[in-house]
Formats: sequence, C-alpha cells, structure tokens
Amino acid sequence: MHTKAMFDLAGKVALVTGGGRGIGRHLSIGLAEAGADVVLVGRKAEALEEVAAAIEALGRRAWVMAANVADTAAIDGVIEAVREGPGRLDILVNNAGMVWTAPTLEYPLDGWDRVFDLNVRGLFYLSQQGALLMREQGGGSIINVSSVSVWRCADDASEPIVAYNASKGAVVALTRDMAVKLAADNIRVNSIAPGAFLTAMMDHIRYDEQKLAQFNSAIPQNRSGTEDDIKGVVVFLAGPASAFITGQTIAVDGGWTCT
Repeated sequence: MHTKAMFDLAGKVALVTGGGRGIGRHLSIGLAEAGADVVLVGRKAEALEEVAAAIEALGRRAWVMAANVADTAAIDGVIEAVREGPGRLDILVNNAGMVWTAPTLEYPLDGWDRVFDLNVRGLFYLSQQGALLMREQGGGSIINVSSVSVWRCADDASEPIVAYNASKGAVVALTRDMAVKLAADNIRVNSIAPGAFLTAMMDHIRYDEQKLAQFNSAIPQNRSGTEDDIKGVVVFLAGPASAFITGQTIAVDGGWTCT
C-alpha cells in the first residue's frame, strides 16, 4: 500500500462523541479532511450543526445526533440511527467527557458517579455496541480520548478533579483490555492522551498572555496544543497506517509527561 493511501479514510464512516467543540471538533474536522463521513454526537445540537456545516463544506457527509452518551438508552438510539443512516461504522472516537471539581476530602459521591457514568460507563457501552456493528462488517477502529492527567498528578489547589483523573486512568486500562478482547474481530482499540490544548477548558488562562506563558514554560515545546497537533494523530489511529497498533495510548502533550 502506498504511504498516502494509508492515511486515506475515503468511504469510511466515523462517529465522534463530544464533536461539537474543543478537541472533539478538531478530531471531527481532521477525520473529514482525510475523507471520512462523520456522525457527530453531543448534547448541544447547535454546536454540532456548526461542525456539520464545516464538514459538508469539505465535500463530506455529516449527521447530527443530539444525545447524552452517559445514558444507555440514548446510546441505543444513536446506534440505531447509525444503522438506519450511514449504515456502517468504521471509526468510533470516544471523546465526550466531563470534569467535576471539588477538594479530594470533600469530593461528593454523586459528582464521582456523574463523571464515571459519562467518562467510563458510557464510553464502555458505546464501544460495546459500536463493536457489535463493526464485527458485522469485518472490523473497525475505536479511539478513546484519555488525558495526560493519568500520569501527571497535582494538588487540589491546582487540579481538584480526582474523579476525572481516575476515570481517565480507567479509560487507559479499558483501552488495553478491550484491544486484546476484540483483536480476533479485527477491531483495534487505542487511546489519545492530550496534554494542554487551547480549548474552552483553558479559558481561565488562555487570554492572559502572562499566565499562559508561565503555564507553557513547564512544557518542553513551550506551547500548548492547537488543532493541527491532534488531527493527524486521530487520522493515523483511524486508518491503515496503524494497522499493527492496538492497545496503545499516545500522549500528545509537547513532551509534558517527560518532565
């Protein structure tokens, strides 16, 4: 296979959760630029519609499905809509996630449960149902979005998000285990662990040049990530270029986890 063809996703259908903003938007656009048609899933239809318009401007098809993927019934509806709409699923990107902030010794269990319901339980159930569809058609690629917070811990003053960090650790473990269990079905499972990206999650320092510069100084490349830094990774993991890679987590963080 020619190297260029290894990154060609023409004829493939991708589903991206949380595809309406931030990293999810970047991933969705990147997959479309590589030739994939994209199913956009999220809670806010307006944001999804904007991304769908950008995808269609590239000459690709886009479907918008407003759903909360912490809800298993909603996931069932999404899978059924995929069967009735595009009719296949080649690439599943589990990007949707949430953060609940509270000091560790005061962390409420209802907050913990809400984080895990979306970040782990919903991710697993959608992966399970998506894998059933992939198995019917001969295989596919599941890509989970974890976080460098799996390896980089911080005190409560900096990151009072103990459930989020634990949930992303669970995603890495689930990625590895499902990769082994689904390999016989020609389904690969990998994970992306983003570091600091200039999305809404960084709005507290994003527009303050001094604070942003101080933050970036801890990153070896001395900057935060942008759209172009994440798109190529998802395209790589989605297609033939990574055919012999499964169960892996790729940190996309400018070297942050090396420090």
